[in-house]
Amino acid sequence: MKRNIITLAALLLTLSMSAQFRINMGADSPLRKLQIAEMAISNLYVDSVDETKLVEDAIRGMLKELDPHSSYATPKEVKSLNEPLQGNFDGIGVQFNMVEDTLLVIQTVVNGPSEKVGILSGDRIVTVNDTAIAGVKMPKEDIMKRLRGPRGTKVKLGIVRRSVPDMLYFIVTRDKIPVKSITASYMIRPSIGFIRIDNFGATTHQELIEAMNNLKGQGMKDLILDLQDNGGGYLQAAVQIANEFLQKSDLIVYTEGLRQNRIDYYAEGTGRMLTGKVVVLVNELTASAAEIVSGALQDHDRGWVVGRRTFGKGLVQRPIDLPDGSMIRLTIAHYYTPSGRCIQKPYKKGDLKEYEMDFENRLKHGELMNPDSIHFDDSQKFQTLRQHRTVYGGGGIMPDAFVPLDTLQYTRFHRQLAAKSIVTDHSLRYIDNNRNTLKKTYPSFQEFNSKYQVPQSLIDSILAAAEKQNVKAKDEDEMKRTLPYLRLQLKALIARDLWDMTEYFQVMNEENHIVQKGLEVIQN
Repeated sequence: MKRNIITLAALLLTLSMSAQFRINMGADSPLRKLQIAEMAISNLYVDSVDETKLVEDAIRGMLKELDPHSSYATPKEVKSLNEPLQGNFDGIGVQFNMVEDTLLVIQTVVNGPSEKVGILSGDRIVTVNDTAIAGVKMPKEDIMKRLRGPRGTKVKLGIVRRSVPDMLYFIVTRDKIPVKSITASYMIRPSIGFIRIDNFGATTHQELIEAMNNLKGQGMKDLILDLQDNGGGYLQAAVQIANEFLQKSDLIVYTEGLRQNRIDYYAEGTGRMLTGKVVVLVNELTASAAEIVSGALQDHDRGWVVGRRTFGKGLVQRPIDLPDGSMIRLTIAHYYTPSGRCIQKPYKKGDLKEYEMDFENRLKHGELMNPDSIHFDDSQKFQTLRQHRTVYGGGGIMPDAFVPLDTLQYTRFHRQLAAKSIVTDHSLRYIDNNRNTLKKTYPSFQEFNSKYQVPQSLIDSILAAAEKQNVKAKDEDEMKRTLPYLRLQLKALIARDLWDMTEYFQVMNEENHIVQKGLEVIQN
């Protein structure tokens, strides 16, 4: 207990000595009051207390009264948050899913540790270092812990493979496994490339360069940049990506806060796609760094934005590392687009619930279905920098071409099937049973895409499983509206597991209304 108090006192002293924070440790300072309260509870309270939790709760309580994006993360949460953005983690290099309480390998990472020792798609990992992980109801998080580990360490995997009667054992040496930000890249039409970015991480810019070079080699002149559902990431990655499209000295974004001077970020004019048409696809889940890119291309009249108004996350967080590996992410400034629009949507300090209800409120007010339901304040009217078109601030990026949410395409019944994992589970079982036959019948994705039809037996098995779980279409009309999109989704899932995410999106995009509108815009 005494050591903990000394540690806290040392931390407070470090902060008080920092010119950056300029903390007043006088007798009347709020920080002094907090210190006395913590020391009193730790030393005088009638029962034992968890000091770590006490301090964490105090930090969370303070941050809760600020904006919706200032937050505290434990050391474990910090690691989990950073992995998708850092571009790699240490592991065995497999994509997997759980089928009937068993880990099924969907794909191995190319040139990854598992592929090198001979593990194949369709293999079932049933033991890790001689400990059973199949049929024992082990949580997925615990399985992940056993499979992951520091680079260079070894793990023994027991594997069941179809057509092989005995258990197979492999010694896998863990290594760095890449985490990709770009999940799809292909020629969607002659001369038109399609690239989908899921987040903005440390490797995103390099991935984009490689994808664009590859597509240019296939004749790409124009590009559809898909940022739907992209929750953002690193500011620097957004600046690098916007730079690929903008002219030298074009302002990309600037940040400014009460205690933070304005910082401008400019294009260097070194981009690989300074000419050619660009369409950016967005929706209500496009946020933060993705909004920076969308706003920059729109303000400079470099790209046409298609979809629905973006999320409106325009607050800059500074990570403040704490001694135990935990972190405070504190909002210090706002993001502004080149025309001066603030990306951040309005919020009330301390009212996280209302902020989180924004999507439901947009749906209730009809904004997701009809652009006329969106009412902009005239004080938030801005002009684009080249063509002087009117654009609006006040929260998020409003697209140039609006695409309504189609609530008829994705029915209530389909949403329930997805929520219960019925669609995913049955598609995995189907692929597991038919993988070799499918590969022989369709040696290329092009053949699969043009000829494959989802069998009625797979649909019937899904409907039967749904009925067992009391999931039913409310009437015949809902069933009829559900089946076409269900078949499309199943075909896409099968393509993903036989090939990769690019093939998944090649199937799905032909019925994605925002993608199809983007094609219409870029072709016209």
